[in-house]
Amino acid sequence: MTEQAGKPFLYVVVCAAGIAADVGRLITAAQERDWEVGVIATPVAMNGFFDTAAVEARTGRPIRSAWRSPGDPRPFPPPDAVVVAPATFNTVNKWAAGLADTLAVATLCESYGLGVPVAVLPCVADSLATHPAYRDSLTRLRGMGVRFGEPYSGEVGADGARPEFGWETALDLLGRR
Repeated sequence: MTEQAGKPFLYVVVCAAGIAADVGRLITAAQERDWEVGVIATPVAMNGFFDTAAVEARTGRPIRSAWRSPGDPRPFPPPDAVVVAPATFNTVNKWAAGLADTLAVATLCESYGLGVPVAVLPCVADSLATHPAYRDSLTRLRGMGVRFGEPYSGEVGADGARPEFGWETALDLLGRR
């Protein structure tokens, strides 16, 4: 737990999916549940998928997307938990394979070794979700203790509307209310 704030610290990993524009809803919900929050984004997500200035203002911390230089201070304390939302096909597969080529995926790979609980809200198109590698990745990650929310494809329903993305579900999966 973070010493200065006396609150547990939550890493929110944001991937490049259109729904990422609403990640502030997750951050606000986490803060209302007494989490301190730091955001780590995939490099592609940093390219306009969400309002980075608003997220930095809301968390009071810079968004991390690249590794720090040797000797630079750690901008976040160690995590007490991690949420990946939205979690894309690419990130889920790289994480399950241990391909830590970005700070976001490396953080997820490391969380297993640290014994940190991880909750994931997948946002993957139905056509990609049928790929055998993705199904294998889900099996591997579940075997590692990763907690998954219901998949979200973002497909328009019969009524012409998109379903809600369950941001707060990630916090429920962590068991912190």
